[in-house]
Amino acid sequence: MKQISTRFSMAVHTLTLIAVSSGEFTGDFIAGSVNTNPVVIRRIMGMLKKAGLVEVRPGVGGASLLRAPEEITLLDIYRAVNVIEDNQLFGIHQDSNIRCLVGRNIETALQSEFEEAQSAMEQRLAKTTLSGLIARFT
Repeated sequence: MKQISTRFSMAVHTLTLIAVSSGEFTGDFIAGSVNTNPVVIRRIMGMLKKAGLVEVRPGVGGASLLRAPEEITLLDIYRAVNVIEDNQLFGIHQDSNIRCLVGRNIETALQSEFEEAQSAMEQRLAKTTLSGLIARFT
């Protein structure tokens, strides 16, 4: 199974930092908190901006949420940073041997299971808001 990109947790970290702080933060400051390269944070901020979750002020630095933390779910963030390819959390190997009973049927059998598992995960992420997450550690 492919691991979900760390962009997701970094994006949650970034938005949480913006939500709990009243100051102006540069990409360098956020990168220091996340402990990653500022270039990575700039990319993530660009994705969050494109998704309508943050406003970024170039030059002077700083970012603010465009929606209240109560209105931003983990699912919103997950989708904003494109953590999976082709909207499929689980990949299925291709070109199975169709002369084999398993090879001929495994993709179809797995597809519905994987779709249900992804749906359950997304439903769970939709239940957690940024403010709910923040409440766990403040």
